[in-house]
Amino acid sequence: MSIHREAVDVTKLPHTFNEPVELGIIGGTGLYHLESLTPVARLTISTPWGAPSSSITISKTETGFNVAFLARHGVHHDTLPSEVPSIANIAALKSIGVKAIIAFSAVGSLQQDIKPRDFVIPNQIIDRTKGIRRSTFFEKGFVAHAGFGDPFDPKLSKIISKFGGVLEGENVKLHSKELDGKDLTVICMEGPTFSTRAESKLYQSWGGSVINMSVLPEAKLAREAEISYQMICMSTDYDAWREDEEPVTVETVVSNLKANSSNANKIAIEIIKSLEIAIKNGEIGNDLKGSIKYSVSTAPKGVKRELLEKMHYLFPGYWPLE
Repeated sequence: MSIHREAVDVTKLPHTFNEPVELGIIGGTGLYHLESLTPVARLTISTPWGAPSSSITISKTETGFNVAFLARHGVHHDTLPSEVPSIANIAALKSIGVKAIIAFSAVGSLQQDIKPRDFVIPNQIIDRTKGIRRSTFFEKGFVAHAGFGDPFDPKLSKIISKFGGVLEGENVKLHSKELDGKDLTVICMEGPTFSTRAESKLYQSWGGSVINMSVLPEAKLAREAEISYQMICMSTDYDAWREDEEPVTVETVVSNLKANSSNANKIAIEIIKSLEIAIKNGEIGNDLKGSIKYSVSTAPKGVKRELLEKMHYLFPGYWPLE
């Protein structure tokens, strides 16, 4: 499958699409579209929690498999990390039938062996956001608790780990628990400023592998929506912990984004091929099914009808509307 396609004017694409779309791709800094796919529709979706960051582009692979793409920070990257409408993003993808999400993100490295331009498949998260981002679909009048001990889908991680060989560049590596034999932890900070050197060293001492501003609340909301989720982290810099060089700057980050974007497209091609098979045969996308239905703590008499109606957008038929 070639990664180069003739440009398509997405503004002229149909605004409706009636086929199943079970795989979603969320693009982060430096990845605003997938060159390997042919766009067939562009959906503007409104959810009970507002509008997502961007319209959702539906594309087809050469085998006819449908993939949804959403730009986390908007198509012009005009949304701050703290202001990304993650709740609407996940709700919109859920509404079109997405069962699995691959999310790309630029990150800083907290470890010497994770070099700029390396790719990392984390399996753990430490939350250093400040509570200003809404991180749950639930609220007063309808309370539930989702398990989050393993925040990413290990099956997705294993599939992605097979494709490190497609990454181009001198000594560019793919890191994952399967390949490295240890947990790889992404620290999620508030931003938009980068870490101080003291903070960076602290996160490193905790065992952090990489740091970004995007994995939360995205991963938590995907878990509540019963969607399999894995982030692919694209290293751009060494954050601020190294004494022998200047702390990270925007210039450093930007200089590595182009190479990362090219490799993101290459690895996405291979991942999508494998996920098409895995999703169709039920191996991926079903492990969380029903997990939220029985996680509600609020007694029936305490449930607010307007909240129940909002939740039916995500889970039609889970809880009766009386």
